[in-house]
Amino acid sequence: MHPENHSTVTEFILAGLSQQPELQLPLFVLFLGIYVVTVVGNLGMITLILLSSHLHTPMYYFLTSLSFIDLCHSTVITPKMLVNFVTEKNIISYPECLTQLYFFLIFAISECHMLAAMAYDRYVAISNPLLYNVIMSHEVCFSLALGVYSCGVVCASIHIDFLLRVNFCKFNVINHYFCDLISVLKLSCSSTYVNELLILIFSGINILAPSLTILSSYIFIIASILCICSTEGRSKAFSTCSSHITAVAVFYGSAAFMYLNPSSVSSMNQGKVSSVFYTIVVPMLNPLIYSLRNKDVNVALKKTLERRAFLCQK
Repeated sequence: MHPENHSTVTEFILAGLSQQPELQLPLFVLFLGIYVVTVVGNLGMITLILLSSHLHTPMYYFLTSLSFIDLCHSTVITPKMLVNFVTEKNIISYPECLTQLYFFLIFAISECHMLAAMAYDRYVAISNPLLYNVIMSHEVCFSLALGVYSCGVVCASIHIDFLLRVNFCKFNVINHYFCDLISVLKLSCSSTYVNELLILIFSGINILAPSLTILSSYIFIIASILCICSTEGRSKAFSTCSSHITAVAVFYGSAAFMYLNPSSVSSMNQGKVSSVFYTIVVPMLNPLIYSLRNKDVNVALKKTLERRAFLCQK
């Protein structure tokens, strides 16, 4: 910890998603179910892609990375949130809070850039199908994935480094269900100007920049699709992009609402609802909206189940 930090607070209390006692058990059951679906869906998708040789393409390489990010993203947040529903006070120590925030930032930022990398992959596949394997080589895919995770680690490390310089003297109740950066900064008894400035700068880098990349990719994708003569070809091209657009809209919309203008958010309760989407709901939905609607994945799943059934019969 930096020597400048003289915080007297050693632990925080997470207020949780709701303060109404009658909602605690229903919410616990709901989010436990969501978490189970998230773990099974993402682990299943990773396993299926690894076991199916015909899915070893750039598109599914990025889907594997996205499933890994979603699995880790949800695991950083949801278990601690579930504890809050069954305990009177959900206490989290200062180091645990910073650790949760650090990994949350890594995976949230990584997801922003992974969605942009996937949009670029779809652009190349539709606009330059003959050169797809050349442009999206193993080296390029690895470099893109490495860049995605590097952005997450670097930005999260800078946020935490400057957060360690902030003092917490008296208030220790975080009005959230996890150690969210904005909610933690609200408890500071020292200036947070630099921290808030970093939020705006990194929001521009990690939300606006990938959003523009995705938007640009889809402008070229749509232009390429309109040049396809057959109706069947257009329909197939659009179907490969519709799921990605849906997930992008939900993830970026909720994240932008929370982080692009934090000073104007009048109610943290609105922020909680918004953050539920990109921390809990999106990681559950991604295996469904990206992959289960995909014909290749359905075929691979069917073959895997048939092969397993055959082995069990022997």
